[in-house]
Amino acid sequence: MSTTIELPDAGAVDFFERQFRVQVAGADYALNPFEQALLPFVSGDVLDLGCGLGNLAVAAAQRGCHVTAIDASPAAIADLARRAQAQKLEIEAHVAEVRHYVPGRSYDTVVAIGLLMFFACADARGLLARLRDAVKPGGIIALNVLIEGTTWLAPFGTQPFCLFGHDELTRAFADWEILFSRHDDFAAPGNTLKRFHTLVARSPITSTPPAQG
Repeated sequence: MSTTIELPDAGAVDFFERQFRVQVAGADYALNPFEQALLPFVSGDVLDLGCGLGNLAVAAAQRGCHVTAIDASPAAIADLARRAQAQKLEIEAHVAEVRHYVPGRSYDTVVAIGLLMFFACADARGLLARLRDAVKPGGIIALNVLIEGTTWLAPFGTQPFCLFGHDELTRAFADWEILFSRHDDFAAPGNTLKRFHTLVARSPITSTPPAQG
């Protein structure tokens, strides 16, 4: 089960645009704990959707990956493109609306960290299905979402958002090989709570339809 909620506040894109500008000004490019956990699974031709500042994209490219990095934040993508050019990394950085994003081809690794919860559940599930379809046979998907029980709602603003069920990602990839699965709780501002599920799964060599329910 997953929950769609709507709040009256600033939009999520504006929230992160301000945050990214502060991080760029302070040259704050450290990998967050989820990026650190998922980096060892990232290889080959990579799609990083909702890449933010692109810290994972840069780390993956430094390890020899070719990365297509996409985010809705112009500030983040401009800075990522600058960093990629300066380091001569194989990163294609693009600004795009990601809610209805349709990958144009398949990838060895598809990454979506902290992205899917920023859309209404129907849109989030639709995007998840398209990302699943974009993974090559035997390839990897690496995901991180907020789950039910989260009370830290400040970033969502006025747009609908989706708190995934506790094991919703696991069920969605029940027919794949689960390589990594972890639930984390973090204290957040205002005595609130962030609850995450992080999952890495390997596609079967022969593609099968997603599990239902």
